[in-house]
Amino acid sequence: MSGPYEFVIADVFTGTALAGNQLAVFVDGDAVPDELKQALAKEIGFSETVYVGHGDRVRIFTPGTELPFAGHPVLGTAFVLTRARGVSEIELLCTAGPVRLTFDARGRGRMTQPLPSWSPFPDPDALLAALGVPVSLVPVDVYVNGPEHAFVLLPSSQDVAKLSPDFGRLTAIAGKCGVNCVAGDGPSWKSRMFGPGMGITEDPATGSAAGPLAVHLCRHGLVAWGTEITITQGVEIGRPSTLYAIARGSNAGLDAVEVAGDTVIVGRGTFEL
Repeated sequence: MSGPYEFVIADVFTGTALAGNQLAVFVDGDAVPDELKQALAKEIGFSETVYVGHGDRVRIFTPGTELPFAGHPVLGTAFVLTRARGVSEIELLCTAGPVRLTFDARGRGRMTQPLPSWSPFPDPDALLAALGVPVSLVPVDVYVNGPEHAFVLLPSSQDVAKLSPDFGRLTAIAGKCGVNCVAGDGPSWKSRMFGPGMGITEDPATGSAAGPLAVHLCRHGLVAWGTEITITQGVEIGRPSTLYAIARGSNAGLDAVEVAGDTVIVGRGTFEL
């Protein structure tokens, strides 16, 4: 091993420092040995850490596992790279495939995400019991766009805010599937994402779930296709975040999924190993 290994810290899906979802980006990720990548992600302890390699190929790690795609790491990494290069567009090569991002004049980024597939959650009653809720207002479906995300729709934002899951049972039932509990109406939605099996007890902002949430709401007739929804997340853990998502298409077919948000660079550091 040799160093130093330099990284950038960004807060993603927020325009305010020390809010949103924390991200560490190793811009020269190829310099970090593969055997260190997971260990450094665990040491840092953020929801995700990204290593940027040759040709803007990115590898994304939670404290416990590597992900083929995730929203806030892709958005935050693209912000860091475009700001350093003085450009407004970039394509990042994730394990799940290429993701193109564009940034407007105020710095808000928009990504076109991989199209998700979906299927019913295999044991919704057990999942609801682990969450401590009696029912989901629409079927509990699992979406896959790299990571897996299940969605439970609750009657009110207050129901989402007061959740206190049994994390041991949740891990046993959901495994590495993120569990997203949501409530809202029209274009405004509140979400909490629990992923203990992924090494994330609760995520401040989940970009990989934002696009599938828009699809889920459109599929079940709660939002019109092509409507941009605003998602509030992270409030209960002191990291308020705002995400924007659009599902384009119809119940006959999904055409595109877009997710947008802001990013703030808040620090830089070095590992001396």
